Order: sequence, then C-alpha cells, then structure tokens
Amino acid sequence: MKISRHWKSYAAVVFAAASLSGLTGAPAQAAPDIDDLYNSAQRAFTDGDDVAGRAHLRAVIDANPGDAEALSLHAIWSHYANDLPAMIDSMARLNGFDPGMAAGTQGVINAVAAAAGTLPNPLPALVGPNTGIVVLGYGLLPDGGLRPELVNRLTAAWIQSLAAPFSPIVVTGGAPQNGITEAEAMRNWLLGRAVPPERIHTETRAGSTVQNALFGTRLLRDLGADSAVVVTSPNHIRRAVADFMVAGTRVVGATTSMEQLVSQLPPPARNAQRGIYLDATRTFQLTVAR
Repeated sequence: MKISRHWKSYAAVVFAAASLSGLTGAPAQAAPDIDDLYNSAQRAFTDGDDVAGRAHLRAVIDANPGDAEALSLHAIWSHYANDLPAMIDSMARLNGFDPGMAAGTQGVINAVAAAAGTLPNPLPALVGPNTGIVVLGYGLLPDGGLRPELVNRLTAAWIQSLAAPFSPIVVTGGAPQNGITEAEAMRNWLLGRAVPPERIHTETRAGSTVQNALFGTRLLRDLGADSAVVVTSPNHIRRAVADFMVAGTRVVGATTSMEQLVSQLPPPARNAQRGIYLDATRTFQLTVAR
C-alpha cells in the first residue's frame, strides 16, 4: 500500500515527538507540522525571503530526513544562494533516498544556469522539421486585439518560420478576451501573413510561462518534435528557456524581437535570477502547497 506524503510527514512528526517524550519522561512539546513548514518555505520564496525559506526547509529535513521535495527545493535554493556545501549535502541525501528526483533536481539547476547564459537573439535559427517554433502569448486587449508586445513576438516568429519552412509552429496562451484566446489571436495573425494553417498548432489553456512550457512540451511531443526554438520578448527569454528545458524540451534557439534587446544582452546578476529559479521549481512541479 502506498502511503501519502502527508501521512509520512505526520508519522515522522509523531515519532519525533514520541521519542522526545520517552527520553525526558515529560509530555512532548507540540512539534511543528512538516507540511506547514514546507508551505511557509514556499511562501517565503514567493515573497523573496530566501533566507527564511531555506530555514523552514532545514526544519522540515531535520524532522523528516527523507522528504524528497524538501531536499530538492533546498538544493535548488542553496544553489541560488551560492551555498555550495548546503547544495551538495542536500543533493547527496536526495540521491540516497530518490535518485530519480535527484537527477531531476540537477536538471533544474543545469537548466537555470543554461538559461541565465542565454543571449536573446533576433536572428532566426536554421532548424529542420523535428524542431518546433514555440511562440509564447501575451495579454490581449479587452476587445481581443493584439498588444504591441505580442505583435513583436509574432513578427520574430514569422521571420523564424521563413527561415525554417518545415518546422511546426506552436502558439501557446489562454486568457481569453472578448471570446478569443491568445493562441487563437496569434494563429489569426500568422494566417494573415500567409503561414499555412496546417503548420500552426494552438495550445489555448496556458495562463503562465510554467504552463506554456508544460502544455507546449506535450503538444510538441504529440507533433513528433524533439526540440524547439522558443520565441518571446527579450526580457522574458531566459525564464522561458529554463521552463521549457525543465519541462523536457531541448531548446536550440531563443528568438526575440529587436525591442529592448540591447538592455537584455548582459547576463543577469544572481539576484536578478530569482524569477528564473522560482519558475523552474514550479515547472519541475514541486508541490506549492501541501
């Protein structure tokens, strides 16, 4: 019988409390709930308090040394904090309990590092039919029209489609306005530029970059594509690349518009990479709340 993570966590807390009671002969102090600590850590990372987040995770790991999600999250955020001894320790423990989770966690760390070093590129990549062109949506106007930012993305994607005429195109984005989703509006724009309709594949559910990556990756696999050129804005490209890599897509191009390109060329400082780390952990589908 498979025991849920919640009950494993609860059992660990009860065992620790019972052990403490047996050693002292006195009633045990109420132990902090592991799930509450884990949830507090996730809230702290979302709020930008990485010190508190890692402290909460250490408390979870102290109470339940085999908590794979806590070990994974602690390793990733220790990497962000440049605390290599803590990262190595968490990875070693995790590999002992769950080698698969350890491999995935290392993949997240590798993806973030690769994405941070990615240069936004307005030039199209020369790719073949097994590489999809993935265009990420942007909020529509109330009447369902395209904002200039989305037109910039689509223009870059259209140029990419000319350079790779046999590549399928995936447009991903939900958030409908006036009865039309971002993906549908993007498809219509591309059709108006003479892109053949059979090349364009819509993903109409995504409401975030994480979902763009997860849902877009599934669609790429259904199409038989094993890699992608990701198309989005210069200030968004690194986060998008990391998310698609964590989702399992091999990213071979990071195509953007010319708008704001120069300001985004320098690799971001570590403290400017928080959003990349945060999104990557969500794409890895570590539990946000237990």
